[in-house]
Amino acid sequence: MRAIQIRSTGRARLPALVVAVLLLLAACGGSGQAAEARVGQPAPAITGTALDGTSIDLAAFRGKPVVVNFWASWCVPCREEFPLFEDRLATLGPRDGLVMLGVSYKDDPASARQFLGDTGASWPTVADPDGKIATAYRAVAPPQTYFIDADGVLQGIQIGQVKAEDFDTQYAKIRP
Repeated sequence: MRAIQIRSTGRARLPALVVAVLLLLAACGGSGQAAEARVGQPAPAITGTALDGTSIDLAAFRGKPVVVNFWASWCVPCREEFPLFEDRLATLGPRDGLVMLGVSYKDDPASARQFLGDTGASWPTVADPDGKIATAYRAVAPPQTYFIDADGVLQGIQIGQVKAEDFDTQYAKIRP
């Protein structure tokens, strides 16, 4: 058996992998993780400018149940689920304080505004031109819907079109 001899030069050298990990940790704010949507964890931040020009910050809705919906004007199932969202918002908004928040997914702002007008959507939609919000929420195609409780914790994810029974099941997880 051969002995392995390690020679010291007097100064420590970090392998490239360790340096890369340290740089990644620094880029993530030292937490070791980038904010990413996971059920049972705090929902990633959503900040930005709504299509109507107002500022949006998900944190401002703390204390209320929030439904976040990623949608696009070219998405047929999105068009089909918007009347359900409007109905639930009209019923649950006054009763429970429900907040709906849209995120425009890979869409032209003019087309998105037209879609909102055509569907009569009354909730704000945040533009996501660089896709950072979609990345944090792991949204890969619209529609995708996230159910966040009053404490800001993600409690449910619906991939694909939300039907009435889906909404009711997911909303039961965040109902105050």
